[in-house]
Amino acid sequence: MELQDKLITCKDCGAQFTFTVGEQEFYRQKGFEHAPTRCKNCRETKKTGGGGGGGSREMFSATCTQCGAPTQVPFNPSPGKPVYCRDCYQSRKR
Repeated sequence: MELQDKLITCKDCGAQFTFTVGEQEFYRQKGFEHAPTRCKNCRETKKTGGGGGGGSREMFSATCTQCGAPTQVPFNPSPGKPVYCRDCYQSRKR
């Protein structure tokens, strides 16, 4: 099967980009089975942590189970489950 350049629409920004024969060969060599779904700019944005809606991550207020300090966590704490501030979390990982 001979490869051809493919025109793909980015799932994030809607821009069209070309998935070249060279890129397809690279993907094949790396064992990737699927074509990219994002343009180069959106892939770079996602890699650097700028993806996911373009805004900042929602944080939730909580009280550290270990030291009792107020803290912010990136998830909605569940009642009865422990939540740790950054310092206590790091000390538990060690």
